[in-house]
Amino acid sequence: MQAALLSDIPVFASFIAARFKRYLSRTMPARLLTLLSLLLCGCCRLYAQKTLVFAGTFNHDKNKEGIQVLQLDTETGLLKPLYTLTGILNPSYLALSGNGLFLYACIETRTPGAGSIAAFGIDTASGALHLLNRRKSSGENPVYTTLTKDGRYLFGVNYTEGGIDVFPVEGDGRIGPLLQAVAYTEGSHATERQAGAHTHSLQLSPDQDHIFVPDLGSDIIRSYRFDPGAAQPIVLPTAGQVKAAPGSGPRHFTFHPGGKYAYCIEEISGWVSAYRYTRGRLKPLQHIAAHKDSLEDYNSADIHCSPDGRFLYVSNRGDENNIAVFAIRSDGRLRRIGLQPTMGEHPRIFALDEKGRFLIVANQVSGNITVFRRDRHSGKLRHIPQEVPLGNVSCVQIKTYE
Repeated sequence: MQAALLSDIPVFASFIAARFKRYLSRTMPARLLTLLSLLLCGCCRLYAQKTLVFAGTFNHDKNKEGIQVLQLDTETGLLKPLYTLTGILNPSYLALSGNGLFLYACIETRTPGAGSIAAFGIDTASGALHLLNRRKSSGENPVYTTLTKDGRYLFGVNYTEGGIDVFPVEGDGRIGPLLQAVAYTEGSHATERQAGAHTHSLQLSPDQDHIFVPDLGSDIIRSYRFDPGAAQPIVLPTAGQVKAAPGSGPRHFTFHPGGKYAYCIEEISGWVSAYRYTRGRLKPLQHIAAHKDSLEDYNSADIHCSPDGRFLYVSNRGDENNIAVFAIRSDGRLRRIGLQPTMGEHPRIFALDEKGRFLIVANQVSGNITVFRRDRHSGKLRHIPQEVPLGNVSCVQIKTYE
């Protein structure tokens, strides 16, 4: 009953605004009336927005919390749990369709002989999820998934048996049969962890005609042309590759919003590699540490640019448990300006909302989600004093609905 009443508030507010405008039209100048009307409509639209946060986990037991959906109060920065999904094993990484109506999850991660990607429909009013279907990965241990901007293709990345998959996506959000799988075997052997290929993520280029695949096991970022009109849209052989420093372990990769630069966080070395990007090619630009001090063991994880393109953020796990903040110069080079503790252990994945107001962290080992308000001018983060517990939380994604 309460939810129904709340859902009617924007409609009621719009009705009041219209009546108020009619009344004022008889008593004030037209220019002032127009300004006030725009203000009232803006307030109604702002109230009608809802920002949802989707959190995945390594639950290790189908009977435990798998995916949790929360609502973010964009005024206070506080999170409120709305819905919890059980009956699914290790939904460790999540991706949202561009319209926010479908959620895709890497499931059965770290499960010997298993691994799939599942599709869910989202009830944006309640946050409830309903399973649409699932497709088995071509290799074990899927750790990353993403979609093309138009939502027609879904990619999966398999870590243990290094490789990538591409699936078609139906109009109703369901995942179609596997279109293509590309497998890798050889590692760099620079460290004990690199005896074989361990692909960890995949990013589409800004114009969607190339894909880039960091391989932690082989110290390589591979690139391919992507042709959505082809029966096998990943065009072989590779369009090129960039070799990272031996033993660095490239993990996650992101493009600058302007499309001219790209950045990769190296898990093992704890350094960020910056690249200049032109027509499917990466040219090394800078190599800079994401750490303040020299450590014996680095364990960096995730990387994202702010929506305005002025700052870059990197999560460091291990002994540090922080977010490294970099200013992005006009030439794409980085300058580290701060290290923000995440108020938890093992910040595996983090996300920024579309407007760049908040940064939300999944602290896996401590099992908590933390929220930070972002200063748009300085790029620095301020912790919101709330802790949301969720066992082995491994991923967060954010979507604002009108």
